[in-house]
Amino acid sequence: MSNTIRRIASSLLKAGESRIWIDPESAQRVKDALTRDDVRKLIADGIVRAKPTMGTSRLRGREKQEGKRKGRHRGMGSRKGTAKARMPQKKQWMARVRLQRKILAALRDGKKIETGASRKVYSMIKGGAFKGKATLLAYLKENKLIKG
Repeated sequence: MSNTIRRIASSLLKAGESRIWIDPESAQRVKDALTRDDVRKLIADGIVRAKPTMGTSRLRGREKQEGKRKGRHRGMGSRKGTAKARMPQKKQWMARVRLQRKILAALRDGKKIETGASRKVYSMIKGGAFKGKATLLAYLKENKLIKG
């Protein structure tokens, strides 16, 4: 009988049947209830009520996020794209060129490289002559373009 009460209460309270709580102390009053109106009275008296909704815990998500911050969960099995999709080549290029230009500007501002040489190296950077910071500095030292 309480299944019927549960079903009616579920539709009245707009909650799933599993969320309906029926007070075990008032079992007789619940048994006597037959109509939707009777169930409304039980709800008003607090004998029947809906339990609060259960949320999804973020604990595991936060723990995984913390691990990722430390560099975990980044192995081959966790990857969902090619290396070029995960870090586009254009972005890699931009980062590389910006770094090299920044180094060149710092050398120019510190009067460690002549303007003419600087212009030549700038063009080389644009042409992709240097793989990174180390190769740029190696080239400058090799060709004695850095003073002191």
